[in-house]
Parts: sequence; C-alpha cells; structure tokens
Amino acid sequence: MTDSLDARPVVVRRLMPASPTAGLVALLTAYHLRTEEEKGVPVTDPAALPGRYRAEIDDPRAAFADDVVLLAHCGDAAVGCLVVTTADPGNTTAAGGRAELKRLWTDPGLRGRGVASRLVGAALDHAADAGLGTVALSVWSWRAGAIGLYERLGFTVVDPWDEREDLVCMERSVETWRDPGRRGASLSR
Repeated sequence: MTDSLDARPVVVRRLMPASPTAGLVALLTAYHLRTEEEKGVPVTDPAALPGRYRAEIDDPRAAFADDVVLLAHCGDAAVGCLVVTTADPGNTTAAGGRAELKRLWTDPGLRGRGVASRLVGAALDHAADAGLGTVALSVWSWRAGAIGLYERLGFTVVDPWDEREDLVCMERSVETWRDPGRRGASLSR
C-alpha cells in the first residue's frame, strides 16, 4: 500500500451483488498463499492451491453465497476481508445460534492501523443484528498476532470442534459485544 492510503479512513462494507470482486480476490489469494507457506507447503501459483481454496478465488460470490463477506476499504482500495458464515441453528451454544468468522486478512502494509479490529467489530455487529448468540473462529497457533487481537476483542479459547493440529478454536458471546460507541465498526451500505 502506498503512503497516501495510510492517511485515509478505513470503511467496512458488506459485499453486495453489484460490488466488484477484484479486491476480494486479491485479498483471498494473498491469504491462501500465505497460509500454505506457513503450513510448510509453499505455493507461488494460485492455480496450485487446493481446490476448495481455488474455488473461493475463482468465484467468491459462489463460494460464499450463503455467507456475509465484509471488505475494509481505504478509499477505493480493498485492504481487508472477513467472511461471516451463515448461522448454525443446530448449535445451541447460546441463544440464537452461532456464526463463524473465516478468512480474516488485511493488507500487510496497513497492519496495526485497526483494519482487522474494524472487520471483526463489523462482523460482531452483524451477528448481534441477526440475533445470534455466539461467534466462533479457528486460527492457526502460529498466528500470535491474530490470537492476541481476538483475545482483546473478547474471544476465549474453547474445546476444539476442528481436530487439525495447531488449530486454536475460539468464541465469544455476541450479547456482551454491544457498546454505546459501537467501536466505529458499523457497516457502510
């Protein structure tokens, strides 16, 4: 990112049917390539990613058709993304069901500027508006910065629902999220 973007405010928007997806595709591609590298399976060509990840990059609208996709923008540039899964009504962890956060990624040049916090805040606002009781997520244990962010936002480690090695499962109640300032994370339309 250029210095000119650093001075602009970050706005979180929901991906709408007519929204362009080029920025989202670039963010998802960077996310998946970096994740595979961290797992010790470096991939330089997105075409070599596992099929489920290529599907997200090739057609994010289809891959996340039942989900809410949030994009953080600095001006016209997409600088972060987060996917909120459809509520899982079968999970009765808390009243209203549970949603899961996936694919949190921010432009490395803008990290530390609150982009990820705003995305997670907007996701929690969405969950509260939808009447959900819990928001869950899983994160690789080596992503200490992300785990710290989630802990600062009230997530706690819970028993794993995904048994993959090095995966940390976390969740938080949506009920306690709302605050008078709404953390400046409300979604722009």
